[in-house]
Amino acid sequence: MAIVRKNLVIQGLSGSLGDQLVIRQAKGGQTVVATTPSFDSDREFSEAQLENMERFRQATVYAKDAREEDVYVEKAEGTPQTAYNVAMADWFHTPEVLEIDMSAWGGVQGQIIRIKAIDDVQVAQVNVVITDEQGNAIEQGAANHEGGL
Repeated sequence: MAIVRKNLVIQGLSGSLGDQLVIRQAKGGQTVVATTPSFDSDREFSEAQLENMERFRQATVYAKDAREEDVYVEKAEGTPQTAYNVAMADWFHTPEVLEIDMSAWGGVQGQIIRIKAIDDVQVAQVNVVITDEQGNAIEQGAANHEGGL
């Protein structure tokens, strides 16, 4: 793959050149030249490859709907990524709970449990479910955001 800058002949072109080259425009205005991909017609996919292809299909459906959302548009501004790219990456990177602080919780409903969670775009919501040994819910509800990052 080559990235072309300030070439009057190729700059701004897109499409394919025979069966040899593919030319496209990147978000940053660069012209990208790459060889045409080739695949064996009788190739077989492994179970892991098929699962990964399904994950990409699901991510694509999500990103097509989500690319208009302000959070993705704002996150893509000033970068070579599009809002669609940011939404795709967000789909693949699930939020992560970093810390659960139960020091202020004494087993009484309504007491405070602090949770620190992160995501590559934003943590939209944290739901808490406290269960007993048998898996029965004792208390549950949405967490309240109290500042932080």
